[in-house]
Amino acid sequence: MQVEMAIKGLMVDPITNMPIIILRDTTGQRVLPIWVGIFEANAIALQMENVATPRPMTHDLLRNVIEDLKGSVSKIVISDLKDNTFYALIYVATPGDLIAIDARPSDAIALALRTQASIFVEEAVIDSAKGIDFGNERADSDRLQKWLESLDPEELGKYKM
Repeated sequence: MQVEMAIKGLMVDPITNMPIIILRDTTGQRVLPIWVGIFEANAIALQMENVATPRPMTHDLLRNVIEDLKGSVSKIVISDLKDNTFYALIYVATPGDLIAIDARPSDAIALALRTQASIFVEEAVIDSAKGIDFGNERADSDRLQKWLESLDPEELGKYKM
């Protein structure tokens, strides 16, 4: 089963200093953190803040190619979690067909923001993510998990470069 989620924030992991996309389900009951690279976080942050760039970024280019080929992004799905790595699918509707394209979650989310496509996560991924070893130390992992669970929506501010 797929759970619809929305981006609730982009923040920096206090332990690793890596950006984290915080997804939350529409009922506000479940949160899914996804660690991403700095460049990917920047692409997402620019779109979240409606910052226009003078030339198309990669995700803008991909959106333009899909639209110019008479397609549309119908949704993205965070589809799997293997060896602490998330996997995603971009569903592109073309005339007469629906195509699922393998993608990194950060790229899929950046594209979803640019196309106003819905973001879904497989329920099994949400359940599996609870068991991720977030760091080298189990104590750090437990501390980070408690911190994520205690996040207040007001604390989910904008990502700062």
